[in-house]
Amino acid sequence: MRRKSRIPPSPLPQRAGVDPVRVRLPAEGPWATVREHLVERLSGAGAGVVDGMFAAGLIVGADGTAVAPEAAYVPGMFVWFHRELPEEVRVPFPLEVVHRDEHIIVVDKPHFLATTPRGSHVAETALARLRRELGIPTLSAAHRLDRLTAGLVLFTVRPEERGAYQTLFRDRLVRKEYEAVAPYDPALALPRTVRSRIVKERGSLTAHEAEGEPNAVSRIELIEHRTDLGRYRLVPGTGQTHQLRVHMNALGVPILGDPLYPVVTGPVPAGDFRRPLQLLARELEFTDPVTGMAHLFRSERTLTAWSCLPQWAGQ
Repeated sequence: MRRKSRIPPSPLPQRAGVDPVRVRLPAEGPWATVREHLVERLSGAGAGVVDGMFAAGLIVGADGTAVAPEAAYVPGMFVWFHRELPEEVRVPFPLEVVHRDEHIIVVDKPHFLATTPRGSHVAETALARLRRELGIPTLSAAHRLDRLTAGLVLFTVRPEERGAYQTLFRDRLVRKEYEAVAPYDPALALPRTVRSRIVKERGSLTAHEAEGEPNAVSRIELIEHRTDLGRYRLVPGTGQTHQLRVHMNALGVPILGDPLYPVVTGPVPAGDFRRPLQLLARELEFTDPVTGMAHLFRSERTLTAWSCLPQWAGQ
């Protein structure tokens, strides 16, 4: 059995709360130099970008020294560099710290803020913001919440403890409760438990229900309603992508502000923070795997479409 090689620590510090990119050279390949491989691997960055990084000494090895473009290709070698941060519109809503101790930080994330760096959202993410604002470069996310969903997110302080908290989510040992605002249908019998098979294909924006053994379970309850609007409690038993959004749509009551279900709408311009998705991660409950303490955290946010529909609708 081949022993897994140890990943050396990054020789570069974070920048704006964002980790440097780490690249491990493949075990086999036709490349004679490190440059040849990176030019091919990072071809999407644009012509001349990789050469410019080499010329500026921005690509470094494990000892922190700049790697020369003519450096021989060594299978398994690690190199690091900082990506060019994209232009990002600041999400003008604060992150509220709900709980903080030496092991974990729980925050109440606003709508429109991604949890971790991905794609065009890098420095303007909950993780990068918290690292900057709290001065904790070791902070990591134990799980993710969709960018458009608001509510509670758990972060870990110590890298060696992150796996224990991630295991809680993997093994479904965290009780999560969500709240949503959606149309009210008096013919829809609630509460009910929805079970279906949800599939999300690579490259597709949306997930869909398919034939086969169920892999997604959601408890749907109606908390209260008005003439044509309902406030719902959603308790997922599994964690499939877009699960609650897919199940609510399948019941004929898609969540207000959803740009994907039932119909994919055009991209919203950057800086347009109107009509947020009316989905909130309301509660997180679990037994701390490190301290043994029982935790129950609750978001104090309100969903605007319920508290003031005209304000949410921009009227």
